[in-house]
Amino acid sequence: MNQLPLDPIREQLRASMLSRLSQISRQISRPLPSLAQSPTSTLASPTAFGIMTSPEAKSKRMIHTAGCIIIGDEVLGGKTTDTNSSYFAKYCFSLGMNLKRIEVIGDDEQEIIEATRRMSDHYDFVVTSGGIGPTHDDITYQSIANAYGLKLTEHQDTLERMRRLSKPHRSQPNFSWDEPSPALEAKKRMVRLPIDTTRSEEGQVHFVDDELWVPISVVNGNVHILPGVPRLFTQLLDGLKPFLVPRLTDPEGKGVYRMIVSTPMAESAVAPYLTELAAKVEPKGIKVGSYPRWGKKRNSVTLVGRDKELMESLIPEVEKNVQGIRVEDEADADKSDDEPET
Repeated sequence: MNQLPLDPIREQLRASMLSRLSQISRQISRPLPSLAQSPTSTLASPTAFGIMTSPEAKSKRMIHTAGCIIIGDEVLGGKTTDTNSSYFAKYCFSLGMNLKRIEVIGDDEQEIIEATRRMSDHYDFVVTSGGIGPTHDDITYQSIANAYGLKLTEHQDTLERMRRLSKPHRSQPNFSWDEPSPALEAKKRMVRLPIDTTRSEEGQVHFVDDELWVPISVVNGNVHILPGVPRLFTQLLDGLKPFLVPRLTDPEGKGVYRMIVSTPMAESAVAPYLTELAAKVEPKGIKVGSYPRWGKKRNSVTLVGRDKELMESLIPEVEKNVQGIRVEDEADADKSDDEPET
């Protein structure tokens, strides 16, 4: 076998190494993908990237932002009117939470998993509504358990409260808590909760009302699973307040103030002034809004913020520039001229 001289071999090795280094250099010099092109990047906030945050940390950090997931095919199909999202929005406003997103999704496991993970990562306080009943399409508990690799655990305290506080339906006069039956199995679906057995159970299940057996199951530290029945949803949410207030940015629970100025002027007429005002007060944490009231003679201008004293000082200026009057409620402005325009 003929062998190449030593120098040509060295030259080949040198050329090969230089070529490889050049390829690596080109790869390194390429710009990184822009996060701005990511469809979910608009959800990000300075505290949003909680993907690696532990459930314990999420359950204790201050609450700045909130999100809500309304779950149910009946809502998307128009069979049921969703009132829970409206109540939750008012609830967050009253406590000073910045509600960032409300989503309505169907009884679909993958949709529930995706929405729950995303909102838990981006917002401090997350609530789900719906899908925790006794029937086959009530899959919220199971879906959220699967989102975090948890198993459903029959929660004995919840079962005991159910037995003590609930009564069998009149269509089940022979129902027994002690004898196996399809009806008993259906009821037990509602007490099998997504429990992380590697953590203390404290904080994973809340009973907030002595009159209700229904628990608030908390997963991943900040996802609170509530029923979709409006009466239960509102009652449990109200009962949850004592657990939230210590973590609010306003520990006294004063929340955010909204002041309304009713104006007879068209939105287009007041737009230049409001644009100027918004630019001036936004750095001070005050938002300026303008809302047309279709079919009415007066529109509304709002100031929303935490600095009540500053907002009060702005009211005379706003009234003058929009030829308006301050009202406690939009309906107050309609008492004298509530006839719709012709």
